[in-house]
Amino acid sequence: MSSSIEALQSELNRLRLEVQTLQGTRGSERISVGNYLLARLAQLDVKQMFGLPGDFNLGFLDLVEDHPIMNWVGNCNELNAAYAADGYARIKGTIGVITTTFGVGELSATNGIAGAFSEMVPVLHLVGVPSTQELKSRPLIHHSLGDGRFDAYVKAAEQFTCHQGHIRSPDEAASVIDKALMECLTRARPVYLSLPTDMVDQEISSERLHTPLSRDNILNDPETEEFVLNLIETKVKEANADVVVLIDACVTRFDVRNETMEFLKQTGFPVFAAPMGKTAVDETWKRYGGIYIGSITPPEIKSHVEKAKVIISIGSLQTDFNTGNFSYNIPTARHIELHSNYTRVQYGTFNGIGFKQLLPKLTERLQQFYHMASKIPVTPYVNRLPQESSQNITQSWFWPRTANFFKPGDVIVTETGTANFGILDVPLPAKSTLISQVLWGSIGWSVGAALGAALANQEKSLGRTVLFVGDGSLQLTVQELAPMIRMGLKPIIFVLNNDGYVIERMIHGKRRKYNDISNWKWPQLLDVLGDRKTETMSYTVTTKQELNSLFESEVFSGEKCITMVEVMMDRLDAPRLLKLQAEMTSKSHAYASAD
Repeated sequence: MSSSIEALQSELNRLRLEVQTLQGTRGSERISVGNYLLARLAQLDVKQMFGLPGDFNLGFLDLVEDHPIMNWVGNCNELNAAYAADGYARIKGTIGVITTTFGVGELSATNGIAGAFSEMVPVLHLVGVPSTQELKSRPLIHHSLGDGRFDAYVKAAEQFTCHQGHIRSPDEAASVIDKALMECLTRARPVYLSLPTDMVDQEISSERLHTPLSRDNILNDPETEEFVLNLIETKVKEANADVVVLIDACVTRFDVRNETMEFLKQTGFPVFAAPMGKTAVDETWKRYGGIYIGSITPPEIKSHVEKAKVIISIGSLQTDFNTGNFSYNIPTARHIELHSNYTRVQYGTFNGIGFKQLLPKLTERLQQFYHMASKIPVTPYVNRLPQESSQNITQSWFWPRTANFFKPGDVIVTETGTANFGILDVPLPAKSTLISQVLWGSIGWSVGAALGAALANQEKSLGRTVLFVGDGSLQLTVQELAPMIRMGLKPIIFVLNNDGYVIERMIHGKRRKYNDISNWKWPQLLDVLGDRKTETMSYTVTTKQELNSLFESEVFSGEKCITMVEVMMDRLDAPRLLKLQAEMTSKSHAYASAD
């Protein structure tokens, strides 16, 4: 189905729901409010719900546990649950759901919700709250602040969610739920939905369930869109098709991977990716040239991107870590930006012209330049394993070595710092997916996210789930390994043991105690967190030979059980890109020198 037809169908469904809201639903079939919400989530192909029980959500959790499709995961804390919902949404391509209880639970999840907002991930934060009568009378109940301000938590949520819905009567429940879910889908950001204890079992009409919810792709204005298409075509023609395409995070966030790949195939333009856009396009594609990060980009890539007469960026997010500390050298006069809800051509901005519908039409316009664009040489994006005499496992050797370990379809999760930067120089196989948290950068995010990603991966049968996390980061959120074991998930976890917070050491305080941590006995960890009935495997590797032997062994396949590999590294070693970025970050912070 074309994007325009999808948008028309979405608009038709939206209007139907608005009419039903105005007329009231008169369907004879009845359903409880709680089950209505679960039915909507099932329609959106949501099969996992993360969170923790609390007495204000227990009645709803009865419905979750009895639901034929929804699985209650049960996390170790609310922060990790928010991370897991984030990871699930990224891989599954739908909404991630976290359920918490009033006050203490919802506030514990706030950092994870804020991260999803920052990185544009659709997460529903469902909060069980006191009864409607208690919300009016505001008694001195537990989990409250003791001063009657029951709205304090909602005010906090307003800062980190794009929409807040509150179910306060059966008559409005269905429309409030639908509105929240549509906002979450359309805007690709978290929403907050409160569900009072006495509303869970109230019965309402099920009539609205017959009209499906879908991502609201607002139709581009035809005249403006035609003008934009003509303008871009003219710019490409004037440049003699000397064009490069730069892919970024919003290609995945707003579901335009297919449209983008078709555009690249039909036009033949060379394509590069920003760090947050890695694996948004197939890295084995013959016209893919690697990662562009401003001034810290390898010279051959930097030259190719910056010398092009026209740079078309798709879904750009120009954050500090995503742009080499804002060092993009892309003049506005040569830049065309395609975004989810606007297009910018040089100095002109066209609001309401989104890339979902624009890209297929732009493909038709620009495919005439294929014979010219396809002749522009692209330096192959290949793996380069350095030859080192030492047996110590260095960052410069480890990451290229992992390239031969990855398989098509792998879901790869990297932690803030060493792993996020180390993976950038590694070509990843076809159909693999990398998720990372480059903008928000909350240390420990990757562990909870890996739980959610592994569950989504299991549902979609993509491949293995592989997590790279530092020893310092893992200590923050290590509890989420327990539900992985309990649920029979089989991720491969590489613990990069470099004795502390390396990204912080690189920025400031290489030898300061505040960047030190306790050294845990990592090989014993899976036994401690498991139930002793689930098979696990743990290894420690200290040399290149040991790691090579592990990768080549038949026993180590990573698909039989959850597996942990502790990789011993020097505490002051870091990937090349991390060192360069950290140096720029340190200068921007204007810290005095300190070792």
